[in-house]
This record gives sequence, structure tokens and C-alpha cells, in this order.
Amino acid sequence: MTEMTPSPTPALNYDSTLIMTVEISDEKWMVAAQVPGLTRVTSKRTVMPEAEQLMAAVEGYQRRAATAGCDVKRVIVAYEAGRSAFWLARWLSRRGVEVHVIQPSSVPVDRRLRRAKSDGIDVELLLRTLLAWLRGEPRVCSMVPIPDPVDEDARRFVRERQELLGERIALTNRIDAVLATLGIRGYDPRRRDRRVRLEQLQTALGDPIPPHAHAKIVRMLDRLELVLAQLVELERQRDAVIEDEAPGRAERMIQHLARLRGIGMQSATLLVREAFVREFTNGKALGAYAGLVATPYSSGGLEREQGISKAGNRRLRTAAVELAWLWLRYQPDSALVRWFHGRLGTGRRRVRKVLIVALARRLLIALWRYATQGVLPEDALLKAAV
Repeated sequence: MTEMTPSPTPALNYDSTLIMTVEISDEKWMVAAQVPGLTRVTSKRTVMPEAEQLMAAVEGYQRRAATAGCDVKRVIVAYEAGRSAFWLARWLSRRGVEVHVIQPSSVPVDRRLRRAKSDGIDVELLLRTLLAWLRGEPRVCSMVPIPDPVDEDARRFVRERQELLGERIALTNRIDAVLATLGIRGYDPRRRDRRVRLEQLQTALGDPIPPHAHAKIVRMLDRLELVLAQLVELERQRDAVIEDEAPGRAERMIQHLARLRGIGMQSATLLVREAFVREFTNGKALGAYAGLVATPYSSGGLEREQGISKAGNRRLRTAAVELAWLWLRYQPDSALVRWFHGRLGTGRRRVRKVLIVALARRLLIALWRYATQGVLPEDALLKAAV
């Protein structure tokens, strides 16, 4: 998952720079540091999983450096992106610490089948990786830019909608499963008259639904109706962007994307909130962020293609593939569709599935350029004005 990586400062004075990495877990934080003035290459310690405790460790290392005759003027801390997200980076930044967030999949690991692994080993590996990156070694790892808090918060409702859709499907399937044991088919709990129709149902033997099964279905309908109401509210908030007369940068991109045929408000919102609000150096970086890049395997005389990496934003990748199919339907005269059919030729179903992923990557980059730079995809059509 590669994005525009912040460039390390070329001039790095090891006699005045404290360099630390943190291995974060729920139980404890393991810290490794290169401390100015200390003869040991790495100093490791364990702290409680609290930001104040980590800052106390930083201050402790500064005191040790001062005792050794070195004045720490710069503090660099890095940790891997994960569940803790970016709050710790922002917290440390406000206290004058230079923070970098490492993309976990970009860190090289020992390829031995059975290898030693512990928090101490992992944090020391992170420290070596960070030091190499600070020296400017190419491709040693990727750093994840810390997003704007507003942009990070705005994507929550997009993800919440997907979670609610999953809950709706799960509840619907569970209701169908209960009714299937009674020989009942064709009941759709998403209809508005679901409760009236429930009372009219009869088992395959012509009997009313047994009381416990009926009560269970009613309770599941209660939960389903809450999910449906929350979905309606989220979609109302999402669609309100199109009427915004003073949109911000993200809202303006959503409005532009929604004007293209084949792209609805949900797809436009997801593309912008999950990806386009971030900064990418080029289209290749965006494709890598979505996990839509090839992963060839070539060793000695063995060569094969392993498919796309999938080491990226899965929500964005799924949306891009879905949009590629919609693009074929609603933008049949566009240059991207002509490219697709030209490469497909008389290919079979498997070739079509491979090419649709390639189209998804090209389309994602084209839509990114349209949203951020105003470059309309070649021969793409806009929706008719209402």
C-alpha cells in the first residue's frame, strides 16, 4: 500500500538525534532506541500502553544522552500503521516529536520457514528499517502520510454504511433460515408490509408459525428495522453533498464524479473519502494503494504471475472493480472500454475477469485525475442535466 512518502531530512546528526521505534500492542509497548552518546547500538525497554508513558521514555532517553554529553535537539519516533491509527502520531507531533508511520507490508522480514519472533525482535527490525529509510536508502519501506483528522473522520459514515449493509444481509438470511425450517419461502423481510405478511404466513403443513419461532422473527425484525432506519439516515447525509452550494475540496470532488454516467453518489463518495483526499505522487502509487498492481514471481527458470497484490485498501479495490463493470455498461464508447474490448478479442471468461481488474486500475487512475485535476476520461459522457 504505497502512497506519497514523506522524504526524510537529508542531514541527520546522530550526536543530537534520538531515534525510536515502538511496537504497539494492547498489553504493552516495546520501545527500541538509538540514543546519542550511548555505546550500545540499541536500547530497549517496555512501557505501559499509554502516550504519557511513551513520552516519559523519550524524556528518559534524553536525560541519558545528556549524561553522556550529548544534547538531543531532534526526536524521531516511528511505529507501524494498525489498529491504533494516527492518534498517537498527532499526540506526539503536538509535543514537538517528528513522527513517521510505517506501512507494515513494506517492512522486509526473514523468509525462513521457522523464525524467531517476539516484540523485541520486531521493534529492533523496525529500528533498523527506520535508520535505513532516514539514510535515504531506496525502497527500504513505505511511510503512510498522516491524514487530516477531518478527512479521516468523514470516511467513517461511508464505512458504517457498509457495515450496516452487512448486518441487513445477515438478519435477512437468519430470518430466511428460520422460515426454511418450517417450509416457508418467498418472504421478504425488507418490504414495508413485512409484519402484516408475517402474520399471514403458514407452515408447509398449513399451521401458523410456532410461537417461539414467531417471537424470534419479530425480535429480528425489530433489529432489522433499526438497521434500515440508520441506512436511510446515512444515505440522506451522503446525498446532501450534491446540493451543497459551498462545497469543500472533498465535497467538490464528489459532485464532479457524480456527474459521470455510471457513477452514483455511493461510489463517488467512497472513491473520494477512501482515496482521493490523500496525496499520491502518481497513478502508479494510487494503484498500489488500492492493491491493484501485479505481483510477478520470477526465480531462476520459474516465472509465473500471482495476480494482483491485494496489499491495499480493500474497500477501494472492491469499488474500483464494481465500477469497471458499470463503466462497460454505461460508457460503451469511452476510450477505456475500447481498450478493454481490443485486448479481450475472443477471450474466454477467465480472460475477461483478468482484464476487468486491469480496467479497474486504469479507470481508478482516470477518475482520480478527473476529480483532482479536472481531466475528463477520454470520450466519457456526463449525465444529462435534470
